[in-house]
Amino acid sequence: MAETPSGERLELFGTASCPYTAELREQLLWDRSPFVEYDVEADPEALKRMLELTGGRRTVPVLVESGAVRQVGWHGRGCIVGPDPG
Repeated sequence: MAETPSGERLELFGTASCPYTAELREQLLWDRSPFVEYDVEADPEALKRMLELTGGRRTVPVLVESGAVRQVGWHGRGCIVGPDPG
């Protein structure tokens, strides 16, 4: 997993269709913050982990730092992920 210069691990949970995920990704790239990205619509295990971390919140993007949720949404906005398939 990627680490920031100070050693924190950043994880971005989002979806390919969410513009706020794209905006947060662009900010992280601009800041040169290393991160690992998960598409929760394409990866059921990532969705499960995101829901565990957020207490069931289905809003993306979610930024996790060293295993703790740092923020949900981007500038007060986010996209809602639909129910689990099946």
